[in-house]
Amino acid sequence: MNAVTTGIVAGAAGTTMLDAVTYLDMAIRGRPASTVPEKTVESVASALGVAIPGRGDALAARRSAFGALGGIAVGTGLGVAAALTRRAGAHLTPTAGTIGIGLAAMAATDIPIALRGISDPRQWTAQDWLSDIVPHLVYGATVTTVLRQREETTGHRTDPAAERSSTVRSAVIGVASGLRSSTGIAAALLSGAPGSVHRVRLVGATALVGGELVADKNPNVPSRLSPPALTGRLIAGGGGAAALSRRDRVDTASALIIGTVGALAGSFGGAWWRQWAGRRMPDWQAALAEDAVALTMAAAALRRPALSSSVSASR
Repeated sequence: MNAVTTGIVAGAAGTTMLDAVTYLDMAIRGRPASTVPEKTVESVASALGVAIPGRGDALAARRSAFGALGGIAVGTGLGVAAALTRRAGAHLTPTAGTIGIGLAAMAATDIPIALRGISDPRQWTAQDWLSDIVPHLVYGATVTTVLRQREETTGHRTDPAAERSSTVRSAVIGVASGLRSSTGIAAALLSGAPGSVHRVRLVGATALVGGELVADKNPNVPSRLSPPALTGRLIAGGGGAAALSRRDRVDTASALIIGTVGALAGSFGGAWWRQWAGRRMPDWQAALAEDAVALTMAAAALRRPALSSSVSASR
């Protein structure tokens, strides 16, 4: 079975599970089916200057059918893309595959509907986001599971202990970067082999972290959730995790995904902490507590694993 065929099977399985979770949600909550697929079909047809034939119930049925077929096509296509990506060398761990492929599936749906003005995700409720995220994560988990099982039957083996260690390490440095972006940059600088260059990097990393610790206490510093600041933290978290994965010779793509998501969680978590703690203590005390957590997490992530990974030999 080649990569394309495997991807079709994985994408079809993932789409089936996504639909199953969606219908289960409808059954439990008693909510109606989403009209987004039909509106998307109508919007695309209008943009292409194509009229969907029929009137009344027949037209509505065709819109519904084309919407469902479009979802199947997208789900299958993403499965093929994931299979080709794995064949190119990005052997995502279960966690990274679930998150990365799931978010890619979300983006393939949510970005077009936002651009076409069909729905505005910025106005969605927490329940709306949950109803969107959970089925897509199930899709990502299913596609990843099918692809990994296929790899095992063809002789590819992974080191579960190394994968778990890398997942935790990437998440930790990602969250630390969300709290203090310089920790992710420091991780990238310090992930190289010891030596004279390493000592220079140590000085640079120390200066970066120290500078941010001081600047963070300035009340005029922009919010970490502003687009430029948040983007920088995501880059630092993903980049730091990827650098550590190269050092430890484990999958870099997985680390990049998990580190980036960890930085997102750390950014919002840190902002929430400062807002919550700011009502109960001086802000500088809340900032020092956050400093301690960020530095402790970064130090833990920088520690080399006790056992070297053997995964690189199979990649």
